[in-house]
Amino acid sequence: MHKSSEIYRSRINRVIDYVNDNLDKSISLEELAAVAFFSPFHFHRIFVAVTGESVNYFTNRIRLEKTARLLRFSTYSISEIGMSCGFSSPSTFSRAFKQYFGISPSFYRKGGKIENSKIRKELFPLKDYLVPMSETALKTNFPVAIRQFSERRVAYIRVLDSYREGVVINAFKKLVAWAKKMNLFHSEKIFGMSIDDPMITPKEKYRYEVCITLPTNFKMDARDCLEIMILPKCKYAVASVSGDFNRVATATHYLYNNWLINSSFEPDHQPGLEIFLDKENICNWDYLELELCIPIKNIKTY
Repeated sequence: MHKSSEIYRSRINRVIDYVNDNLDKSISLEELAAVAFFSPFHFHRIFVAVTGESVNYFTNRIRLEKTARLLRFSTYSISEIGMSCGFSSPSTFSRAFKQYFGISPSFYRKGGKIENSKIRKELFPLKDYLVPMSETALKTNFPVAIRQFSERRVAYIRVLDSYREGVVINAFKKLVAWAKKMNLFHSEKIFGMSIDDPMITPKEKYRYEVCITLPTNFKMDARDCLEIMILPKCKYAVASVSGDFNRVATATHYLYNNWLINSSFEPDHQPGLEIFLDKENICNWDYLELELCIPIKNIKTY
């Protein structure tokens, strides 16, 4: 029986092979997730955890490195090389090559040396946000429990452009006011749900849903500015975290990059949840008390 981390790596290696075999094509994230048999919701985080690079950065790097080899060791024209590696036009290829390597394709072909590119840097400088902790400290600070959540009926407010200052907190204020009016505030769970991956989706398009569970027979008023959805039953890996955003980021990073890929689980095709434990201070984001929930299922070998 393979170790879980080996299964993860094996499935990501399939993606790497698939990218290498299809550099001349446009490849979607959903297509790569299917190759790895991972949920598209969580595939990108797993890819980053295993490779240390985003999918887009990796794909672009592999394409450009192949073009560099072809420029030096083949007789194909610059246009042919760019097209064979998935660039839509010679100008697009030339611009990407210069951004990455610091020199133009034509100059490189003539023997020019590659410089350090201005954009060849860590795309997601997590070290700026993570609290330094040893592996032992991470396990101690963020113990993970496995829980089964039953099917839930929830009311929600969908926030678009959720990175814009204040919009998510305003949505929580609106939800809390409504919940208190309906006598639901103390009895029901309030949580946030990330529909998009912040490492992929542009910030101006990032969606976040502010949610509250509903009693079985609760009837919504058509005048209420909330929507209804059913969350299916699902198993979750749950870690409790208290503190500021840096501590929350550290716990989230640990769940995906350490705990998950060494567990006997893989992500299920559902969004992650952030359950707010201190509902009275739900809009004070200087100090948060959360349960971070990753949807999981037993890992499979394919």
